[in-house]
Amino acid sequence: MFPRSVRLLACAYVFLAFSAAHAPAGAASPDQITDEKVHARVAALLKQMTLEEKIGQLSQQFVFGKPDEVEDAVAKGQLGSLLFVTDPAVINQLQHVAVEKTRLHIPLIFGYDVIHGFRTIFPVPIGMAASWDPSVEEKGQTIAAQEASSVGINWAFAPMLDIARDPRWGRMVEGAGEDPYLGSAMAAAQVRGFQGPYIGSPEHILACMKHFAGYGAAEGGRDYDASYIPEDQMWNVYLQPFHAAVKAGVGSAMSAYMDLNDVPATGNRWLLEDVLRKDWGFNGFVVSDADAVKNLKTHGFAKDLSDAAVRGLNAGVDMEMSLGPGAYRQTLAAAVTGGKVTVAQIDEAAGRVLAAKIRLGLFEHPYVDEARSKQILAMPEHRTAERLAAERTAVLLRNEGHLLPLKPGANHSIAVIGPTADSQLDTLGSWAFQQDLNETVTLLTGIRSKAGAGTEVSYTSGVQIKRKFPSFFDQIFHVPPSPEWSPEQAAQEIQKAVDLARNSDVTILVLGEAQNMSGEAASRESLDLPGKEQQLLEAVAATGKPIVLVLMNGRPLDIRWASTHVPAILEAWYPGTQGGNAVADLLFGDAVPGGKLSFAWPRDAGQIPINYAHNTTFQPENQARRYWDEESTPLYPFGYGLSYSTFSFSNVKVSQPSVRVGQSLDVTADVENTGDTTADEVAQLYIHQQYGSTSRPVRVLKGFTRVTIPAHQKTTVRFPLTPEDLRYWSTATRDWVQDPSDFDVWVGGDSTADLHASFAVTP
Repeated sequence: MFPRSVRLLACAYVFLAFSAAHAPAGAASPDQITDEKVHARVAALLKQMTLEEKIGQLSQQFVFGKPDEVEDAVAKGQLGSLLFVTDPAVINQLQHVAVEKTRLHIPLIFGYDVIHGFRTIFPVPIGMAASWDPSVEEKGQTIAAQEASSVGINWAFAPMLDIARDPRWGRMVEGAGEDPYLGSAMAAAQVRGFQGPYIGSPEHILACMKHFAGYGAAEGGRDYDASYIPEDQMWNVYLQPFHAAVKAGVGSAMSAYMDLNDVPATGNRWLLEDVLRKDWGFNGFVVSDADAVKNLKTHGFAKDLSDAAVRGLNAGVDMEMSLGPGAYRQTLAAAVTGGKVTVAQIDEAAGRVLAAKIRLGLFEHPYVDEARSKQILAMPEHRTAERLAAERTAVLLRNEGHLLPLKPGANHSIAVIGPTADSQLDTLGSWAFQQDLNETVTLLTGIRSKAGAGTEVSYTSGVQIKRKFPSFFDQIFHVPPSPEWSPEQAAQEIQKAVDLARNSDVTILVLGEAQNMSGEAASRESLDLPGKEQQLLEAVAATGKPIVLVLMNGRPLDIRWASTHVPAILEAWYPGTQGGNAVADLLFGDAVPGGKLSFAWPRDAGQIPINYAHNTTFQPENQARRYWDEESTPLYPFGYGLSYSTFSFSNVKVSQPSVRVGQSLDVTADVENTGDTTADEVAQLYIHQQYGSTSRPVRVLKGFTRVTIPAHQKTTVRFPLTPEDLRYWSTATRDWVQDPSDFDVWVGGDSTADLHASFAVTP
């Protein structure tokens, strides 16, 4: 095993070098096409196209069955895009139909849900955000783009940028958590990773920010339910990551399913035209979520299918994603004839789609090298990079008595217990479809490999996780349901696990959720450990043997009991292809945990919402005791995470005691590694505006940096604060304001940081 420093350098080299080293044979890197050339080519094409051909560019359809089922529509120019096709031979087959059989030879754009990897599956997005390292996100999506583009995928339906403050919502796993500042940093990083320096960069693909906007605020955490978001929260919280993606150059956007303040997002002209295009200057194209245009009728917003198509186009939806023939394809031509939409509107929408195809170079290079795709998908350096990412995303929640890291050779027998510990599918998490399960390393496999020949590693599942409702994707990919244990067998399996723990030196208990319990259509009413996991946890803990609890999940769970009865807790999320090796590296000390939570971890579901950036209200001295039967504080605060080392913050300084409105300033602080292990710390900057035109949150994140500090060494971190960092959307003025005010500043390792300074903003 190479020292970790050598592995870090090797992985850094991999990320810098792999794109150049594996450029397509004989292909020159094309220069970025100018806007003028794009517009000229689009105009020339539109002049030649019939109305039906233009509407075809606005139509996208899933391909779940045989590709020949859509060939006729492609040949007639009725489809401009297909999705869920991943076989490069099939992609070439369908692309040949589009290029050779249509009148104007316009290529298809192929889309896919490349969420956290294509063949190499990285940690789920909520885990990637826990790295607090945008470079990890960017590198992961760069690899995902290279793998996806190698098979002919041109377009990823990611990143998902929905702020999630209700962890009952299953799609929390796809985003960056509760905070708009952290979410914005991760949004921009993912756009850079997918698209490269510009749209059309070699071995990169088009990014699609979703779901625009407010989907993460679904009532009750119930997927697809309506969102009601106050104006100030919309601008200050939910829209911020999307704006960051636009500023990073994202090429497409996806409208959301749900009602937003009683106007469906897919029919919401304020969102798609006023905010996205006019205010932000977005010049890409907008695609609906699956069947979201048709569902404008379901919302009670549109009268019928034709009205739904008209409302979607008028709102600014350029392309309709549909499970079958869509509303655009079936009704827009008649809507033009009836004067409900104009040819100019059709031209504008089709022009945006055509512009994306031109920028991507699809007209010049529509086909994919099928042989080369196999080489790209097998690249070992991608797995090495994933292992490093999984190490950097894990969060150490508890480590009493320094149980971790486990000392090599100190334990002759290790019990690994838990229903997901040896599950390759559950190691990957949701939204992974093109993985090679045979190369996925489970936690059990990783621990056995790391423990070595001198240590006996035994395994039993202990309990099973049974999910009542199979997901949409389970049905598509024919995931078989697990056979349910009888009550007698369930009791026997728990006793088997207890006996194994009692007869072992240490137990690694792997609990959490099955991978399909997080994601789309996977909301939960409760945050309890599923099934009989809590019973198993308490029974194993009763043996008195040392226990390390490893969590695999896509949301915070109710671990109040574990937080006081289990000495060590490591949050591993769904760690991906090399997840088992990465977790073993962390457990045995070959890697040091440095991840931080991207949300406040509630004690139970009754506290939701419990985000850290709340306002001070009446009787602030009683803020922590708002309930009679539970504390009002989270179990673990936003930004929290432990290490195998310790850190101290000191010497916070503000560059000047006061600045005028419109001026910038700097905050610096010293961070010292006070332990004996080289480790990472995430230094975090929070501010509080004491008064203004509206009430402001008790503190908001306005800067962070992850730094590696050698043992007993000190470094200085610097945070710039710009006028943009100090402004906010005010409901009093219905505009962005920067108030003259006094400001508090805190720097530390989480949102409860107490190292304090202050400054003033004057008129």
